[in-house]
Amino acid sequence: MKLPVLPVYYYHDHFTEMLDIVNDTYGSVLTDRHRAFITTFATVSKDAQCLLIRMINRRGNIFRQSAFRYAEISNAGRAIAELRALGYVRSLADSDYASFIICHGKEALMKGGKDAGLTDLRTSWAKGKVVEYYLANVSFETAYHHCGGDDFIALGDTAPVEFLLYLYFGKTERDLKNFALRDLGILRTNKNANLSARFTDAEEAHASFHYSRLLDRLAIKSEVTFRASISEILDGPECTTDYAEELKSSAAHRAGQFFEKGGEKQIAIQLYRAGSSFDCNERLTRLLYSTGDKKGSEELLRRMIDDPASDDEFVFANDFYARKFNGRRTGLCTELLRAGHTVTVDDSWRGNPEAGVAGVMRRQSRTVFYAENRLWHCLFGLLFWEELFESGQLHSSFDWVPHCLKDKSFARLFAREIGSKLSGVSSQSALALILRTIAGKWGTPNGLFAWDHIDMDAIRLLLAAHPGGVSTILRLMSEDFRAMRDGFPDLMTEFKGEVAFLEVKAEGDAVRRNQLTRLRQLSSAGITAGIVRVDFRFDPDQEYVVVDIETTGSWSNGDRVTEIGAVKIRNHEVVDEWTSLINPQRSIPAAITRLTGITNAMVRDAPLFAEIADSFMQFMGDGIFVAHNVNFDYGFLSSEYERLERRFRFPKLCTCATMRRQFPGHKSYSLANLCDVHDIDLKGHHRALCDARAAAHLLNLINGKRDTGPATLAEEAA
Repeated sequence: MKLPVLPVYYYHDHFTEMLDIVNDTYGSVLTDRHRAFITTFATVSKDAQCLLIRMINRRGNIFRQSAFRYAEISNAGRAIAELRALGYVRSLADSDYASFIICHGKEALMKGGKDAGLTDLRTSWAKGKVVEYYLANVSFETAYHHCGGDDFIALGDTAPVEFLLYLYFGKTERDLKNFALRDLGILRTNKNANLSARFTDAEEAHASFHYSRLLDRLAIKSEVTFRASISEILDGPECTTDYAEELKSSAAHRAGQFFEKGGEKQIAIQLYRAGSSFDCNERLTRLLYSTGDKKGSEELLRRMIDDPASDDEFVFANDFYARKFNGRRTGLCTELLRAGHTVTVDDSWRGNPEAGVAGVMRRQSRTVFYAENRLWHCLFGLLFWEELFESGQLHSSFDWVPHCLKDKSFARLFAREIGSKLSGVSSQSALALILRTIAGKWGTPNGLFAWDHIDMDAIRLLLAAHPGGVSTILRLMSEDFRAMRDGFPDLMTEFKGEVAFLEVKAEGDAVRRNQLTRLRQLSSAGITAGIVRVDFRFDPDQEYVVVDIETTGSWSNGDRVTEIGAVKIRNHEVVDEWTSLINPQRSIPAAITRLTGITNAMVRDAPLFAEIADSFMQFMGDGIFVAHNVNFDYGFLSSEYERLERRFRFPKLCTCATMRRQFPGHKSYSLANLCDVHDIDLKGHHRALCDARAAAHLLNLINGKRDTGPATLAEEAA
């Protein structure tokens, strides 16, 4: 696809557009310093404006003047002089040394070193080693003189511009790439957003900006940055809102972890105390206990139990207190995992234990839905669509998730509407509202859920079975969506009108604390929820579908299927068969006809693949896809379903690869040779159903060994 050509003054136009919007929208938040920048920027020449924008839009703070060649700038030298006079650009200083050296290529550094009389430099060194040598052995003044320092300039104080961009985008930005990506058609923007202020409180805006910038710097993981962050956190601006406090706590937690790992535990304790999040309190509790301050640890735990900031904090505090001060030896997560009931799942499902458990449940006549987080996200977004997406909570076209969910103001701003809708959930009258939202808003992009994830059967069942419990969970989500956005159980099941949620855990899996919290919240709301532990082994009740296909050639992206044969095996017995010729909508090559015996005349009136797709998918059910050289057959069928924009995903077992492991020593593992060695009938070889029947015999040989021993199928996806 050919990308559009952007106008010459593209960056300038969008930057000035951003300034105008921020100036008009955030009047109460801007300080004299920010207004002065906006005013001064408007007075300089267009060349100077464009150059400053280009410098802001590029990575780093160091720039080579001779490299300024932009179509919209007629005189870069004059523009630099203007910007220098205003303090927007400056000459290099000692603090720029590392950035200055890194800007040079290895050859330039070697030449500069030679001119400076540095005899220790070696041409065999990599650039990284040359840079290290300069920084360790060469003064900034020497490097500046011999490496063309006069050709370089640096940006001055960019904090005012960064703050303006922060207000517009809602996150720290140093460039205008989002505008470019949008206009090139690469980045989709939200047409339902309305330009409004995401911050109306100046203290909140400035504190949020301070800690957001700090988090960006901490991501670099530099010791110098971490040490500088101590004062920025301990003496930083006061946080007047939960959102700013959350950013500060994130910075305190990240910096605290650095010093804790480095053995500087007292600094870490100071930083954790400066935060108020569960993460900070958890680390502080553990650190106080490990350093011998058990009284301080116990007091903090009691406070967290009596007045928890979140359910996660309450669960942790109860658990830690019971283990350290009340004599219990195991944690709640471990106890819950041990208490879960065990389900035997065929080890072919090792890569997807949730689907394996779902298949077992369906064989027990249970209805199963894949729930996890998306069921609750869909329900929450559909119920509160108007409040979330049509009430001014998206503050620019680059916003997808409403800011009121980020700063936890949703429940306060829409208390009346939330109360009314949750009453509708409790009285079982909310389904009509959800259906109206789906009918009127279907396909409208949003940052909470995908429309094709909506499972109305699951939503109807859940609303009918547990209206009061659902209302309780949705209220918790409205109060703190970010805390409640993940950790929900994998599956929802229904049996004889009873609905339950199941978190699936395979061997080696741990229960995360947020999962424990969700299980506790669901149970407290009256909704059955628990853990299923998976025991992987051969399951005689598992269905295997042994498949063979014939095609017009060997290229799955270009050739097409002409015949499918499938045999269903359960407990070593054939329980069903399925076969069909298929019209490939292209000519069958003569060589293929000689091999398979399938002619163009035979498939001329056969159904198209689209006409048998549903029937074959129903035959597969919860089965395991088996074939001889499985990737060939699976790849072709996946491509056929992909052409129909449908997903084809099943665990795979290859009889060729597995026979090679289970029955070593044969000269050939072709289907014909294995059938000859093991006395399996192969009449009609290279016709789909015949070959599928033969491969089914091989599967029974394989499963016969699995049924008598602990062997697993590590090769199933080979």
